[in-house]
Amino acid sequence: MAAMLEGNSNRGTMRKSWIGIGVVVALLLGVLLIGGSFVSARNSMAVKSNEVDAAFSQIDIDLQRRADLIPNLVASVKGYAKVETTILTNIAEARSGLLQAKTPDEKLAANDRLSVSLLPLTRMQEAYPNLKSDGQFQRLEDELSGTENRIAVSRRRYNASILDYNNTISVFPNSVWAGIAGFQKKTGYFAADAGSKSAPKVDFN
Repeated sequence: MAAMLEGNSNRGTMRKSWIGIGVVVALLLGVLLIGGSFVSARNSMAVKSNEVDAAFSQIDIDLQRRADLIPNLVASVKGYAKVETTILTNIAEARSGLLQAKTPDEKLAANDRLSVSLLPLTRMQEAYPNLKSDGQFQRLEDELSGTENRIAVSRRRYNASILDYNNTISVFPNSVWAGIAGFQKKTGYFAADAGSKSAPKVDFN
């Protein structure tokens, strides 16, 4: 009887040991799964965050090129027409604002102000036929137009990259890991400012 009781006790102890081992293994697997999910999510969010930065960098390049074209455009117009001081001042201030802008929001606003300030200058060809036929002016106009098109394409890519990033960190479980890893939603969507659609009235007479 004593041997039977001892055997049952040993079997009970072994059973408890196996249960304990099973619990430990399950906990280890859970930790590995959670850790793997966190690392995978963090890496994905980091990649998408870098894609947003790269897209914004391309906008920066296009805006810089646009700013670099403006002095030559102003010089070519001044060779044919007397440009109002107000127009030149507005262009200079808008260009300076674009070059000094840092954040996406600041660059967006500065770029739209520059677009508005340039309208009187580019429309002077309507009042001065010689300016319209000037090769340098036309080349600069074409380059400026091409740069504006590239900016538009870069804007769309930048907006798409922000949307993709924000969507990624918003879904579960990424929303949990994003808070732990320090990833936050990004703002600064580039969209045409309503004011840039309204051209100032200019009298060439």
